[in-house]
Amino acid sequence: MAEFLFEIGLEEVPARMIVGAEAELCDRVVKMLGRERLVSDGVKSRSFATPRRLAVWVEGVAERQEDVAEELVGPSVKVAYKDGTPTPAAMAFAKKAGVEVGALKTVTTPKGEYLAATAVKTGRAAAEVIAAELPKELAGIYWAKNMRWIPGKPDKFVRPVRWMIALLGSAVVPVSFGGYEAGVVTYGHRVLFGEQEIPLKAAGEYEAALLKGFVVADVEVRRQKIRKALDAVTRTVPGARWREDEELVETVTQLTEWPSVLLGGFEKEYLALPEEVLVTVMRDHQKYFAVEDGSGKLAPHFLTVLNTEADAAGQDVIRHGNERVLRARFNDAQFFWEFDQRTPLKERVKLLEHVTFQKDLGSYAKKTERVRHLIHGWSGMMPPGTFDANAARDAASLAKTDLTTEMVKEFTELQGVVGGLYARAQGQSALVADAIYDQYKPVSMEDSVPWTVEGAVLSAADKADTIAGMFGLGLEPTGSKDPFALRRAANGIVKIMAESAVALPLTLREVAVTATNGDAKLAEKVREFLVERLEFYLREARGQAYDVVKAVLVAGSDDVRDAVARAEAVTAVRGSDDFAAVSAAFKRMKNILAQAKEKGIAPGAGVDAALLTEPTEKALAERSAELAVKVKALGVEKNYKAALEAIATLRPQVDAFFDAVMVMAPDAAVRANRLALLERVLGDFSGIADFSEIVPG
Repeated sequence: MAEFLFEIGLEEVPARMIVGAEAELCDRVVKMLGRERLVSDGVKSRSFATPRRLAVWVEGVAERQEDVAEELVGPSVKVAYKDGTPTPAAMAFAKKAGVEVGALKTVTTPKGEYLAATAVKTGRAAAEVIAAELPKELAGIYWAKNMRWIPGKPDKFVRPVRWMIALLGSAVVPVSFGGYEAGVVTYGHRVLFGEQEIPLKAAGEYEAALLKGFVVADVEVRRQKIRKALDAVTRTVPGARWREDEELVETVTQLTEWPSVLLGGFEKEYLALPEEVLVTVMRDHQKYFAVEDGSGKLAPHFLTVLNTEADAAGQDVIRHGNERVLRARFNDAQFFWEFDQRTPLKERVKLLEHVTFQKDLGSYAKKTERVRHLIHGWSGMMPPGTFDANAARDAASLAKTDLTTEMVKEFTELQGVVGGLYARAQGQSALVADAIYDQYKPVSMEDSVPWTVEGAVLSAADKADTIAGMFGLGLEPTGSKDPFALRRAANGIVKIMAESAVALPLTLREVAVTATNGDAKLAEKVREFLVERLEFYLREARGQAYDVVKAVLVAGSDDVRDAVARAEAVTAVRGSDDFAAVSAAFKRMKNILAQAKEKGIAPGAGVDAALLTEPTEKALAERSAELAVKVKALGVEKNYKAALEAIATLRPQVDAFFDAVMVMAPDAAVRANRLALLERVLGDFSGIADFSEIVPG
């Protein structure tokens, strides 16, 4: 057994692509080694990644495959021998199996007697196998974009290959890819170590050797080094702390090989600008971390993560350079802020006629009118006193006007936010300003929903209009392609309806119908799409099991909040033995009714007490009728857990019924009555969930 190391050196890979590629390379290498019988299940492996390299290390790789015996079945005996003499078919089979004809044996199968042989597949050397298979795995790695860099050759990868290492123990594995053949040499930090070669004598030296070359290859070690450096440098500013930003930490981790942190500052006068603008400039444009004081307010400092280390003089030069760049960006933002205020948002509404939303759906002015119309229709459904319809409509009128501002043209990620800030600065009410500010929320399942009901309605209406418009043009998502982010929009609608502070009294059907202006066929397509995203929300955001989600949505999928409550109730009680037994019985009832329907046997019009001849069926009929009243009342109260617990108490009667009663009785009237009883039981107790969908635990 030996350690195996593979590293592929590249020109700088975009940070956003590294995480997935690192995981995929490791997974592919380990699976390939397992498939080729070179490692056992659960083998220990590690992955490494920096902007210039991807690597994987695997412990316990066999130096050679074991020989494998394989049983082969050939032609029938009748075909293989003629008058006791082997035919060409027998000789061809023997050659294929690698044995003499005399070593063939006879086996009996359901089809008769056939020739058989035990073929031994000789194992190959690990180096030979890896050299043949690893290039295929490299070529199969998914990249959003690939490059070709060798004229006349088909090789392609995310970035040009610059070196490779493939070591099995201390021996080189001759892997070829991208115009390079693997060797024993890697390279350190481009600036701090230059182009010096780092030769490895064995696979186990990799991580330590790179550290000497100013490269922290382990991503988690690099991430923690950055966090500790951020903490340490921030402590030099009394009472300050760096603003936690996990996404930015991940980005700078993937941008660096030898990270260090530097503190910079800017003039306090810039703090007069909105914090959102300052943080966006620092974070999104410069990859700087914001610094805040003890009260959480922005401080006139920033932290930048460098991919180098420098002495005091070098740090001063780098600091001044970063401060100069940031100052210029802040000056731009300050100019845009002051310039944009000269034209209030109300005067910008007419400018939306010249801003295209989608070529076939017209301008943003037309979209604004559609959204206002939607909000007007939904306003009548809102509970009195919970919603300011005028504020929501005013917010809709101004929502897209910031697209005409210089600030949003420069900082596109601030659209919506800038509109809310400008509305507040120009004297609009807090309800209007906040609704505009939150109009794009939530942008993901992790994001929060708009915190006002007016913002929630505006956001949902905007998203519904986009979905309906694109579906009407036949531009719905297909497979992994969703160029207009319609799934994200639908996820946002579902999340708003599930989590907004005030429950929106809208069903998914009502959203679809109103957004499509009553086009029945289009509305149904939109509704089905929204239900699909509700299913996604229940599984991914709420962590509900697949069978629970299916059971709940079969019983009703239009009321999002209600579906969430029902799913949580089913999850809470599904561990009960009684509930599991009743669920299994309900599945049996459903199957019996389906089989009867296939045979053309219909249930009776209702349950006739006079035809209930067996004590157990009488008991089931009486107890289920009593429980139905209770369950219905609990359902009206939305007390679904108690309702499900009540249904589970039906187990004794259900068990006794199936033990003693033959549903498909010879007497047609009795049979129809028993089917009617099962149909009634299912109908009375399947409003919360279709229990037949629950998989026994």
